[in-house]
Amino acid sequence: MSTAPARLRTKASWLVNQAATVAHRLALDEFARSGARRYHYGILAAIDENGPSSQATLSRCTGIDRSDVVAVINELADTGYVERAPDPADGRRNLITLTSLGKRRLEHLEDLVSDTQDVFLSALEPAEREQLTRLLARVVEHHQG
Repeated sequence: MSTAPARLRTKASWLVNQAATVAHRLALDEFARSGARRYHYGILAAIDENGPSSQATLSRCTGIDRSDVVAVINELADTGYVERAPDPADGRRNLITLTSLGKRRLEHLEDLVSDTQDVFLSALEPAEREQLTRLLARVVEHHQG
């Protein structure tokens, strides 16, 4: 197996990209075994945390493209995980609400994500995992702010 040049292996941006590739593959595999997609988890988690939300709000808070949000909402509504209802404040848009079935699905997906995190970060001690997560969150927040 070839090793990347030292110039790459010492660059945080390159390492983050390599780690993200591994994390993405692990998550896709785990979600696929459960008949879910990564976007399902993100949308369900956003609704659970923020309450009934418009599709535009869900797109903004998850970083999922608006057209993809519509497709994901359709899939989640078809399986009974979310419901659409007209927004009483603005009849031109719908509010997406988590159902009790959706709440149970989110709990199941949360378990899968936790298991995936354990596999992904298995080379690190618990304190190192927490530190890495805090540092990555700080970098992300800095560039989003």
